[in-house]
Amino acid sequence: MLTSLAEFKYYQSFRVPVESRDDVLFLVEQEDEMGKFRPVEKLKFQDVSLTGMGFSTDARFAVGEEIRCSIQFKRFRHEFTATIVRAWSVKGSFDGQLMNYGCEIDKEDYPQMKRFIEQYVMSLPPERLRESLTKLALTERFSSAEEGFEMFSLLLSLFKDITQFGNKEKFIESMLEEITRILNAQRATIFLINPDTNELEAAAALGIDKELLKFDYRKGIAGSVFTTGVALNIDCKTDKVRFSEEIDRVTGYQTKSIICAPIHNREDKIIGVIEILNKRNEDRFTAEDEKTMKVLGLICSSVFHNYNPISEKSLIRRFSTPYDREHAWIGRSQVTGEVRKSIMKLKDIDSPLFITGEPGNGKRLLARIMHAEGKRGLRPYHMINCQGIDEQDLERQMFEQLEACVGGSIVFGEIGFMPLKVQTKLIQCLTERRIPNSTITLDVRVMATSSQELDSLVAENKFNPDLLHYFGASHIAIEPLRKRKADLEDLTAYFLRKECRKQGLLLKEFSPELREMIQNYNWPGNVAELEQVIQKAVLYNPKTHIITELGNKTTPVLDMSKQGGCQLDHIPHADDANFPLKDRVALVEREMILSEIKRHKGNKSKAALTMGISREALRKKLLQSDEILEQIKSQPKEEKKAA
Repeated sequence: MLTSLAEFKYYQSFRVPVESRDDVLFLVEQEDEMGKFRPVEKLKFQDVSLTGMGFSTDARFAVGEEIRCSIQFKRFRHEFTATIVRAWSVKGSFDGQLMNYGCEIDKEDYPQMKRFIEQYVMSLPPERLRESLTKLALTERFSSAEEGFEMFSLLLSLFKDITQFGNKEKFIESMLEEITRILNAQRATIFLINPDTNELEAAAALGIDKELLKFDYRKGIAGSVFTTGVALNIDCKTDKVRFSEEIDRVTGYQTKSIICAPIHNREDKIIGVIEILNKRNEDRFTAEDEKTMKVLGLICSSVFHNYNPISEKSLIRRFSTPYDREHAWIGRSQVTGEVRKSIMKLKDIDSPLFITGEPGNGKRLLARIMHAEGKRGLRPYHMINCQGIDEQDLERQMFEQLEACVGGSIVFGEIGFMPLKVQTKLIQCLTERRIPNSTITLDVRVMATSSQELDSLVAENKFNPDLLHYFGASHIAIEPLRKRKADLEDLTAYFLRKECRKQGLLLKEFSPELREMIQNYNWPGNVAELEQVIQKAVLYNPKTHIITELGNKTTPVLDMSKQGGCQLDHIPHADDANFPLKDRVALVEREMILSEIKRHKGNKSKAALTMGISREALRKKLLQSDEILEQIKSQPKEEKKAA
């Protein structure tokens, strides 16, 4: 089974088979225990693609291991570094000694690899290339589901890269048949959004008339996956999915289990979902099926990568283009992934929601998204800022909006600043579910945000404990931007495009030096500070396409003095005084080494050279820090406290 995106990429592009008679010279060097690279003997070059290559040998490589490669064909020669992403034994080899390996190359080597493939393919007779394509396309039987899935990935790349081979609709039908076979399921459907009707409509279906399958984009399992972008695995009996019962009445089928994943286009917009129904002989799809669905989502996304529906009638918020939508949670970090999962879980419930975090990190935005994506999304919404407002005005606004937002949502921003007297009236109103001096029953979802520690305010008799308990039903804590640096690239692109459009300017870009500065800055003001910095950068550079300076000599945009020295809060145990200093120093070194390796795109030799240490010293420091982390992990909690 495929286990990583890198492994999938190895199969994603069509691989051209290489034969010994083609006079292609391919050499591989492997690093030994002394840190020296030595040539690998008895090597057979098998196939090549834009992103990597395959070869067989009796030498042993580990997945993730770096190797040095050299490829030569006629006058072309290229030396590069590759990473092993796939390893499997050669069938029929004596005692399993011969191994097949797939390796991936860095993006910076793609242009040279493209030159080689162009020269190599041009030298092949048309009959030979056609035979290899036909052989792949006509392979139907496989000894295992894993082999079937691997061949399925190759068929996809054959469709994607050589589009004139076959018919798209037939390919999609074959794809659904292969999906149900691999997952041992009864039915499969691909839904795409229709922005004119605001419905998810079946673009292809196996085992059912696709004309029957169309519904509001917010309904059901498919609707949840479409609006949140989070894949789901559902047992309809245990999880009590009512919408599946409605669909079953229309279609005449009985839905027992569902697994569903989002489909994106090349602009990273969610344009639909792929849904597989009824795992045979089991109540629920397995964890392995969930991994497979992630890759199937990538496959479907590549098939429909050009689908980009736009309509003025569209009510869809989450679907709209990332750079045009008004309310969007941008980023791809693990923390952001958890936030999106929380949106999926909490958007449609009526219980109160409490959102906490540092100023400027998106608490109000998350509350707005929670309303917009939920079942109350088309009903009234209002935000009341509790900070810096007169007590009487706050009380008046509170009751007016509770009445005006019937059926919708109301948010109390920075509720810790609400006067204690108003808090008492609010909790009484929320508990009794009735607005004072009104016959209207309270029907509103209540949310609150705070950058303060409300527990401390309760201890100081500045916050009502009953109100704190009321908001304890659901709680989302948003991490500061410095702890989710993986979001910076997407957030920067989002704000840059937004500001350029606002000012009526062509899209600008930041220079590599500025992108690095943005990545290394700690952002004490969080996302709000990032947006302000980008706004100023655009205004200060109206005629420049590539922005090389964030401000001018008199007005610095980034105050580097706010960095406050080394930030340790994102390094595990680095600021924990319970652990020995030498161990904490090793963990800080580990973070610096990993950051340098990342900067050099995984090349450890270059990273070591930049830091002024040997490749072996780098390896030893990583091993030492890994051992420290393992020791910490294996320690009982009592020992950790006493350490």
